[in-house]
Amino acid sequence: MSWRRNVRRLVPGAGSLIWLSLFVFPFGFPAPALAQPPQPQTAQPEVIHKFDAQEIGASASEPDQQSSGYISGTVLDKSGTVALGAQVRLTRNDQSPIRQVLSGNNGEFSFSHLPPGPFQVTIAAEGFATQRVSGALRPGQAYLVPAITLPVATVVTEVHVGVTQIEVAQEQIKEQEKQRVFGFIPNFFVSYVPDAAPLAPKQKFELAWKSTIEPFTFVGVAALAGVQQATNDFEGYGQGVQGYAKRFAANYANVISGTFIGSAILPSLLKQDPRYFYKGTGSTRSRFLYALASPMICKGDNKRWQTNYSGILGSFATGGISYLYYPKNDRDATQLILQNSLIRIGESALSNVLQEFVVRKFTPRLQRHPPVQP
Repeated sequence: MSWRRNVRRLVPGAGSLIWLSLFVFPFGFPAPALAQPPQPQTAQPEVIHKFDAQEIGASASEPDQQSSGYISGTVLDKSGTVALGAQVRLTRNDQSPIRQVLSGNNGEFSFSHLPPGPFQVTIAAEGFATQRVSGALRPGQAYLVPAITLPVATVVTEVHVGVTQIEVAQEQIKEQEKQRVFGFIPNFFVSYVPDAAPLAPKQKFELAWKSTIEPFTFVGVAALAGVQQATNDFEGYGQGVQGYAKRFAANYANVISGTFIGSAILPSLLKQDPRYFYKGTGSTRSRFLYALASPMICKGDNKRWQTNYSGILGSFATGGISYLYYPKNDRDATQLILQNSLIRIGESALSNVLQEFVVRKFTPRLQRHPPVQP
């Protein structure tokens, strides 16, 4: 039995079907636009869009056009993504009126017609720590503020007092369940929050269940069964409707066993997190190696990195279970269990490389402001 034939046999978990769909439909579905986060509420003077920003309470006279300057910059969040709708305030030491704008679609902000002198720019956004940048504007200068990165707020406010870790994890799961590649392919087992709260056993099982009953999971299984039918893979199943039904059932059984064993049962027993944690920072090489190593290394429920026993044992357990329902003439323990298990681990590594460099760009609804940790 050839390696190529064994590749067709392996059915990934419901979450891993994403990488297959990216190759089948690489250009067929345009990515929907990212939903804009709500603008932060504040009791400060009225916020005015950056292109229409005016001085609050300014006098009718403008500074001399030859000596007036210009200040601009860009606001980013912790992952390096532009921060839309951040509140930017400009204050000066010469009693000039306060000016406020919101960062635009590219995270940019600007203030024009400014007299020379010291200034301070204050950037605030919901869920992020406030940042301040000071400088001095020379006559006629176009001052470019270095890119401003907003760190996630770490202060627990009164609103969050008494919130348990399980409740925080539940809110983060709700955000994960909104993650769909191209708007319809489920991408539940990926966290874009680097310090996400660990999942309780019940939450791991709920996430596995929702993943296996997703409509796209059935579409992927049906497509794979069709390919196997056309190539007459697993000849013992035969052809016709009955042969297709057997292939579909075997593939879906692989999905269920792989998802529940590797992402719910073993992670609950071994206290490990079944999710892939998006890195998103560092060099391309470091991110690539991180993604490749992820099938062998995972986060524990204690938030420490450790050997991914859940994923490794889950891959071999899934291969062993498949031995029970494949046709007798295809039951070669070495090829069916060992090779398919190793292929599954390699498939997970490839899937995570796509997660790190491709999938995020085509996932329109991502968590921008993670809940405050308890």
